[in-house]
Amino acid sequence: MTVPGRRRGPSRKGAAPFAVRPAGRLDCRDIAVLLNEIVAAGGTTAVCAPLTAADIAKWMQGAPDRSAWHVAEDDHGDILGFQYVEPHPGLPPDCCDIATYVRSGVTGIGIGSALFDASRRAARQLGYAAIIAVIRTDNAGGLAYYQSRGFEDWKTWADAPIAPRIMKRYDL
Repeated sequence: MTVPGRRRGPSRKGAAPFAVRPAGRLDCRDIAVLLNEIVAAGGTTAVCAPLTAADIAKWMQGAPDRSAWHVAEDDHGDILGFQYVEPHPGLPPDCCDIATYVRSGVTGIGIGSALFDASRRAARQLGYAAIIAVIRTDNAGGLAYYQSRGFEDWKTWADAPIAPRIMKRYDL
């Protein structure tokens, strides 16, 4: 069954179908759990410490009129990934920052593509001219993901906290 407002993702052999929808306050706990799993596994995210549901809720409300958060969930309501676009003080005001997180073991089934479709539409509706992905140089998966979406190298951030980063730009 497809719920209005949800984009149904592909159903590949052996892969559970999923839907993409806007994230809300009730998703904060599950988003924190997913992100904390990535952090604990030593992922290449810029997030280094565990976060709580309250941390995620505060983050989501940081710029509610200029941000959009989406989740991908399976048929049981389990969150498989999330993505957000939001303003960032280090970027021009017509550019938004993007971040993508997908649960380990469910990559490669179209979750990132479906999330990006939703985020790209939201960024346009929010009036942004470009989306900027700031990716650690040691995050080969993240670099490949954004490159495959059409992001182009824009700037480098050699003295970034934690690790050097590449900034990729996607013009809307």
